Amino acid sequence: MTKLSVNINKLATLRNSRGGNVPNLITSAKDIESFGAEGITIHPRPDERHIRYQDARDLKKVVTTEYNIEGNPIPKFIDLVLEVKPTQVTLVPDAEDAITSNAGWDTLKHKDFLVDVIKTFKENGIRTSIFVDPDVKMVQGAAETGTDRIELYTESFAHDFAEGNKEAGIKPFVDAAQMAHELGLGINAGHDLSLDNINYFKEHIPNLLEVSIGHALICESIYLGIENVVNMYLDRLK
Repeated sequence: MTKLSVNINKLATLRNSRGGNVPNLITSAKDIESFGAEGITIHPRPDERHIRYQDARDLKKVVTTEYNIEGNPIPKFIDLVLEVKPTQVTLVPDAEDAITSNAGWDTLKHKDFLVDVIKTFKENGIRTSIFVDPDVKMVQGAAETGTDRIELYTESFAHDFAEGNKEAGIKPFVDAAQMAHELGLGINAGHDLSLDNINYFKEHIPNLLEVSIGHALICESIYLGIENVVNMYLDRLK
């Protein structure tokens, strides 16, 4: 079964929109785990517009499943991850002003940088993952960095699926996943996965270890209830 890690950035956005502490991220994370989710993901950005750096520290005290911190490994982020020591760090090359992640790493161009950063995290007992596009060459490049896993950036699949082109949309992900497995890399995935497309993706991607889902899951929960939605994902990921 593929693990579900719930990204709670959108809950932080809602909290920050009014000030105060509603919804409470600590309570939310604990509840989401109690509903069956196997991980909590956060993606703090330098401007702390949703997840704050202090949230990362506070959540470490209560998350009992896998704790995944995503972000661009600028010095401030690296220091935070080394302090918190989550289960996994996912390296994402997003610009500071990006609304959301919009591309994977060029693992060939940035190989030396990624090698150094990954070595630092692994020396501190933190599992590493690199956000990559579904490109066999980028997967091969990722394997040269020493990373434990890749996270496939699934926006293009979600777009093609919604347009009715699911067979064409899934193919590069199948190829990338097969290459990753051959190279000994664990396979994660995330971005725009939803209740509509998650089962098709899971059925076609071999050796899929984990998906990280936030925006769609929280939006779906507004209508269906978060406990119900978490369990609907778990059912589709069996």
